[in-house]
Amino acid sequence: MDMKQRKVWNENHKKLKEIILKPEVHSQAVQLILSQHSLLHSTSTIGKATHLTLEDALLENLNEATFRQYPVQNPDTRNSIVWHLWHISRIEDMTMNILVADEQQVLNTTDWLNKMNIPFAHSGNDMSESEIAELSSKIDIDSLLAYRASVGRRTQEIITVMKPGQFKLKVEESRIKRLFDENAVLENSRWLAEYWGNKTIAGLILMPATRHIFLHLNKCIRIKTKLSKNIQFQ
Repeated sequence: MDMKQRKVWNENHKKLKEIILKPEVHSQAVQLILSQHSLLHSTSTIGKATHLTLEDALLENLNEATFRQYPVQNPDTRNSIVWHLWHISRIEDMTMNILVADEQQVLNTTDWLNKMNIPFAHSGNDMSESEIAELSSKIDIDSLLAYRASVGRRTQEIITVMKPGQFKLKVEESRIKRLFDENAVLENSRWLAEYWGNKTIAGLILMPATRHIFLHLNKCIRIKTKLSKNIQFQ
């Protein structure tokens, strides 16, 4: 996804905000969500994109050292690319599967934490520097990408079966409670659960499931670009 295609993505996101709460164009909204979302995962994950996705652009020629580099000296983040990919995957998993669908997280469908070689089941908000460093150095990258792909496919399934009018529904309190019961959100990140608790299903789709991913992938691409330039000038 080049800069022109990212501009189109942003324009389509604005269009989605205009129509997502209108039951009379529900099918159109669903198709636009699926298209916008597919452009944030690799082509091999969902297979609906007609050109390289934003994740494709990130992963192209990305070496392990760049993946794991922590801290990074970017104006908007110090965190590694692997941390960002893990964070957006966890946020997408818990918001779509717990808050929207009230079903099992992808994380718990198989032994994903052991596969990824990390102990962190939460969202990653408010992590200490030592925890970010541990995740950045130890996480199994192939398993992380496989987990992220599974989360993406599951989101597509959830969106596909949404009914007209469901996008207007508020998040149920029992589902917010599940976030804490399953250690998806820690007590010191209660603000995040409260933020989501004030959202409609549409609000969750417009931010965690799409815009949030877009923003973090762009951060990752900026990290990749800067680190690549540093290597060239060494």
